[in-house]
Amino acid sequence: MYKYFVQPILNKHNQTLISYELLLKEKTAVGWRAPASFAAISPTIIATLLLETTSQLELKIGSVAVNLNRTQMINPKVVSALLAAQDQLRPVRLKIEVTEEVTAADITNKQLIPVLRQFSDHGMEISLDDVGSGRNLLAQITQLIPYAHEIKFALQNFDSTIHDPLMQAQVIFWRNFADRYKLRFILEGIENADDDELVDHMNIDLRQGYYYGKPHPVAC
Repeated sequence: MYKYFVQPILNKHNQTLISYELLLKEKTAVGWRAPASFAAISPTIIATLLLETTSQLELKIGSVAVNLNRTQMINPKVVSALLAAQDQLRPVRLKIEVTEEVTAADITNKQLIPVLRQFSDHGMEISLDDVGSGRNLLAQITQLIPYAHEIKFALQNFDSTIHDPLMQAQVIFWRNFADRYKLRFILEGIENADDDELVDHMNIDLRQGYYYGKPHPVAC
């Protein structure tokens, strides 16, 4: 059994909810966990759960974000299911977060770009998730920037915290990178009030993390 859990993405500057990230989880003997194999999940299941979850969201939002690894991105069945889901979700916009997950197949940017174009032409947005780690290092995403609408930096992917000056330097680098290419920048992994207060001084409005809300099922 699978279910999407939702986590809010906020604009701290004006205290508004701008989006939800939808995180797919599988029910196991020890509770809800990330699926052992995303590749084993039918695209039809993904699309059905996406529509069911979005229909239950009480607040009006502009977009919902779903994660895809590179193998899923070039799967024609996944692509078709998400295009159909976007048609039914309008006016809510579907945002595809391209994850840093390393997959068995070495998917190239040349393979990815036509899919990114197809999603964009269909009114969907592209987010480059977890920049600076995994498959989403700077050299690997440079060719994808013209097709992206936002980038996300995840503090939880690293051993240090936002209070480490070296981590702050990384965050500022990616914030400035987003500004240079006119992309939205979302900082993930804000855990507590101390993190939140520090980021207040870094000119970063768009945020996500346990401090603002943990992933949870949508109330029926």
